Amino acid sequence: MTAMRIETITSAQNPKIKNLLLLQEKSKARREQGLFVVEGRRELEHCLEAGFRARTVFVCPEVMGERWPVGAGHDDTLVVEIPEALYRKVAYREGTEGILAEVEVRERRLEDLALGERPLVMVLESVEKPGNLGAVLRSADAARADAVIVCDPLTDLWNPNLIRASIGAVFTVPTVCASSAETIDWLKARGIRILTAQLQDSSWYYDTDMTGGTALVMGTESTGLTDVWRRAADAHIRIPMLGRLDSLNVSVSAAILLFEAVRQRNS
Repeated sequence: MTAMRIETITSAQNPKIKNLLLLQEKSKARREQGLFVVEGRRELEHCLEAGFRARTVFVCPEVMGERWPVGAGHDDTLVVEIPEALYRKVAYREGTEGILAEVEVRERRLEDLALGERPLVMVLESVEKPGNLGAVLRSADAARADAVIVCDPLTDLWNPNLIRASIGAVFTVPTVCASSAETIDWLKARGIRILTAQLQDSSWYYDTDMTGGTALVMGTESTGLTDVWRRAADAHIRIPMLGRLDSLNVSVSAAILLFEAVRQRNS
């Protein structure tokens, strides 16, 4: 194994700094390089615990209060120390403890998911807002869901806004991307009951059995689910709407349904 390498960068014009910013801003760069950016001590710890590898870690000792956090990388990780002024320019958000990392993408497939005896799976079709997806991941982590499957995604899993909104839950909850057709086949092959959240031809969510293997499926707030999911469903469920509006934010709806499954399984 090679020794950990440490260098210092002070200029915003340094190619490593420019590439860090490029990875934060462009999904194309993330795809081409197979790298994404994680910012914050807690998020990076979750990332590394999940088995991801940090290729380069940028640390600001003035902000961190120390030179290098123990266990925050591998022996061949490049550690780049930067001054506070430069850190403030590259930090994606405030209050992230003076640490950012370029991490190697590790694609996960449906076949990689390890499920429990009564799996609870959250499925999201074509959700495009990273903040919504990040919030759903936090709820999935809190409910100890077995997996989150993002079907036909309109955002990539390594978007900095998603990682930020999930507070690292994108690493703590097994999360994969797949097509709707692949996901339906995968769920049915494993006997996991498909419950689609929709207004039409549906029952109250709390009257629907979620004690066995269950996939909770939600679409976008604007268009809902496509017909392929409606046809594949074992049951259609809805949340009571007592006001004048007919929909909730997808992350709020997901939390309600996930914790109904938790309630039923623990009652």
